[in-house]
Amino acid sequence: MAFTLLGPCEYREEIRKSRFIALAAPIASAADAQAFIDSHSDLAASHNCWAWKVGNQYRFNDDGEPGGTAGRPILAAIEGQDCDQVVVLVIRWYGGIQLGTGGLARAYGGSAAKCLQAGERSELVLRQSFTCHLQFAELPVFKARLNEFDSLIEREDYDATGALLHLAVVPAEHAALERLLGDISRGRENLRAP
Repeated sequence: MAFTLLGPCEYREEIRKSRFIALAAPIASAADAQAFIDSHSDLAASHNCWAWKVGNQYRFNDDGEPGGTAGRPILAAIEGQDCDQVVVLVIRWYGGIQLGTGGLARAYGGSAAKCLQAGERSELVLRQSFTCHLQFAELPVFKARLNEFDSLIEREDYDATGALLHLAVVPAEHAALERLLGDISRGRENLRAP
């Protein structure tokens, strides 16, 4: 089961005189991740290392640290905490004592994991997009029952006869929602991929 953060969170730690600040936030896209990284990076810091994950997409950056000692451990922390749709930025101010490659990986990965643990999380429900058209008389009944299927209306486009609904449907509820839609529309409508 995947989780996401409900809001931004922060964790601070000092390891052998180096200061680490881990910042994490929920995101919906790569653009959201880059916007968070750009707005929260501290150019005065020694390193701004980050990783993000949205579904099957992910990226990470070591920002001048030895290869594989910062970005990849941060991504491993995201995956280790069963998180998705999350960005983590770990900012380091060098304290004069070298940590070595293993020490760096533990410091970056550990700070990221503790930050994600400190944040308030919620279960991530994956949904698929579908559309259907209902007449005005059918809309209130369908909307009243939609919550039973853990599905959402993302958008409604009205016309002269009713509304085209853009739905986000939990895959496990697809068949049951399809039956409800058929019952309400007397077999006239079914769920269609957009």
